[in-house]
Amino acid sequence: MQSEKNMKNLFPKSMSKRNWVYSLLSLTVFVLVIGFLFQEGMKKTVTLSLNGEEQLVRTNADTVKDIFTELGIELNSEDYVHPSEDASIYHDMNVAYRAAKQVSFDLGGETQQIMTSAETVGEFLRREKVEISDLDELSHDLSQQIEEDMTISLDKAFAWTLVDGTTQEEAWSTSITVADFLSQNNIKLDQDDRVEPSTDTMLTEGATVKIVRVDKVTDVVEEPKDFTVETKEDADLAEGTEEVVQEGEKGLIAKTYEVVMENGKEISRKLKEEKTVKESINEIVSVGTKKPVVASVPRETPVHTASAASSTPVQTTAVSTSAPSGREIMMSSTAYTASCAGCSGITATGINLKANPGMKVIAVDPSVIPLGSKVYVEGYGYAVAGDTGGAIHGNKIDVFIPTKSAAYAWGNRTVKVTVLP
Repeated sequence: MQSEKNMKNLFPKSMSKRNWVYSLLSLTVFVLVIGFLFQEGMKKTVTLSLNGEEQLVRTNADTVKDIFTELGIELNSEDYVHPSEDASIYHDMNVAYRAAKQVSFDLGGETQQIMTSAETVGEFLRREKVEISDLDELSHDLSQQIEEDMTISLDKAFAWTLVDGTTQEEAWSTSITVADFLSQNNIKLDQDDRVEPSTDTMLTEGATVKIVRVDKVTDVVEEPKDFTVETKEDADLAEGTEEVVQEGEKGLIAKTYEVVMENGKEISRKLKEEKTVKESINEIVSVGTKKPVVASVPRETPVHTASAASSTPVQTTAVSTSAPSGREIMMSSTAYTASCAGCSGITATGINLKANPGMKVIAVDPSVIPLGSKVYVEGYGYAVAGDTGGAIHGNKIDVFIPTKSAAYAWGNRTVKVTVLP
């Protein structure tokens, strides 16, 4: 009985302890729940954009950096974070994050690795403070999205000089060959044109490229064709006289040339064809062979020959076998005829040489040998100083010879002239 009593006494005590434990546990849970609810109630809602994807985050973080710490995201200096990492968190805040990507940037052949959070190629260049013009060559569109391990290349245009024929201008291009530039700018080259330097040369800043425009043209030139002088002996004409039977007439020759022009200037010409357009007509001249009858008279006896130009007799001197005496002068001599172009045949003293082809007449400088003087010329004979000439000055004479061939044969010689008393 006592045992039962004791058991009854123990049961309430055991139950009391159990209740105390339950109560403590309940209180703990209550406190935890209240604390949790308090913390949840204190959290702020933040809209977080991670690399373009949005999500709602409830956080007790104090700063933007703390949010990323809670999310286990390690921020790098090149990453894009907005607002800044040290900005305070507030309810309904928007936070944007974009992880930086590695880009290979080739600028004019020099490559560097760059971490960037830029979204597009255009934004990347702006951040790198690289200006770009329409003439520059960029590997991607400015609106192209940046990707991890992307390679962006940029060739900057530079100035150089283009001389096209006679036109010079400043040109802009990137590092390309001359041929590529000509193709891009639709500059055509003809078959014979040439480029200096060659078309496979790479363009460089300040270079000069010359295009030589070569044209091959045909030029037809008409030139006169000289006529030939034919001589025929005529026994009815006095010896030493000539008569033109048929006037000569020049012909016409067409010469075809291939002419090479460079930039509008003639460089060379080559005769390709020669064609007679009009034949020349030969001049026919009758040469007298009739021997004159000469009377032999003493040297002192004057012989008179009637001049066709004047009724006054012209005095000449017959040849004497005796040696002449008088003032002797060494003189330079040439020969002339009366049938030259434009010649009247009348001397300064009025002698008609065409009518008297057998006369011996010399042209003199009157200050050396007075006109009308009788002279003896070595190799020519007795003559009269009956003419002058524009080229006859000082110790120089011009002897009259009726035929061209004989005049040419006389040539230019030094002779002794004896002025007869």
